[in-house]
Amino acid sequence: MDLSTIRRAPDVEGPGLSASDAADRLMLDEAAPYLARAAGVPGALVVVGDTHGALTLSLVADHDASSVRVHQDAMLGERAILANADRLGLARAVQVRPAGPSLVRDARVVLMRLPRSLDALDELSALIADHAAPDVVVLAGGRLKHMSTAMNDVLRRRFGRLDVSHARQKSRVLIARDPQPTTGARPPWPRRTYDPELDLNVVAHGGVFAGAAVDIGTRFLLRQLDSQLAGPAPAHPRTAVDLACGTGIVAVELARRFPAARIVATDQSAAAVASASATAAANGLDGRIEVVRGDGLEFADEASVDLIVLNPPFHAGAAVTTALAERLFAECGRVLAPGGRAVVVWNSHLRYRPELERLIGPTTQLARNPKFTVTVSTRSAG
Repeated sequence: MDLSTIRRAPDVEGPGLSASDAADRLMLDEAAPYLARAAGVPGALVVVGDTHGALTLSLVADHDASSVRVHQDAMLGERAILANADRLGLARAVQVRPAGPSLVRDARVVLMRLPRSLDALDELSALIADHAAPDVVVLAGGRLKHMSTAMNDVLRRRFGRLDVSHARQKSRVLIARDPQPTTGARPPWPRRTYDPELDLNVVAHGGVFAGAAVDIGTRFLLRQLDSQLAGPAPAHPRTAVDLACGTGIVAVELARRFPAARIVATDQSAAAVASASATAAANGLDGRIEVVRGDGLEFADEASVDLIVLNPPFHAGAAVTTALAERLFAECGRVLAPGGRAVVVWNSHLRYRPELERLIGPTTQLARNPKFTVTVSTRSAG
């Protein structure tokens, strides 16, 4: 299959962002002998972390796979896989699954793009070791600049044998076999911690930002909320949104502050949505917080939200980009009601204030330290 036919859309596009790379090509080449062994076996093939469909659709097009189960944590990536499959006439063979036992049960070959997070790798590896076939082969690949020997250590905890491919075009593949299922009554994931400063339980799956902890940017943001919300109507919002919610820490704080408001936590990450739901339940607020997996604020109508709180991501996969944040700022401008506010924390070196002014409205700095800036942007009545 010509991987240049794979597109990123509807995912963000920009410099340094591609729909496939040399690691995809190396993984497919290294997988060839194992794929031949699994040919014709129902449910044998699984792909995890395929960014936009290069791996999944190559298995269907080049190896005559009638069914490939696939999981992509990012919703835009998942939609890109389905869009590419439909455009290329391969949709019949693609089964999108959540990251649970049904994804990998009895799988014989798993192709996995190595995640940035070691915790994410550990959770996915444990899932495969516990539920795939005993003779499963896992081919986990990535770009050398994003790989570390710690990834080998994580895989060795879950598999009895680990081989390493030769490097090619600055990419490498780790090949894991002999799964070692989890022992003990308590599953290793998700993890749960208690933050005494916030009196808050945090629950996190492996792929979520900051894990089961309150990251320093969010902690800095929360310190500013009460002082800035002492103003007019947004102090008692009808609807408040934790956008790009991660583990849902901000949503919990919003629910505590505004007991009469509709609170929504939303993220495009499947791991984040699962974590936020679990965090809400762990704090007795699962009936108060609506958790939505979606692209930005697509669930909300124009001018329908009074308050949005956001700690925007600045990575698309391994690439650093401001495109994601700018997209979310534009969404804030669309859904905020006149006089509604967006409270945003951002890494100070990114200098987002002009974009916040342009896409939302007048912007005031609430606080700044050497690392983070917190601003409030107000949607104008016009």
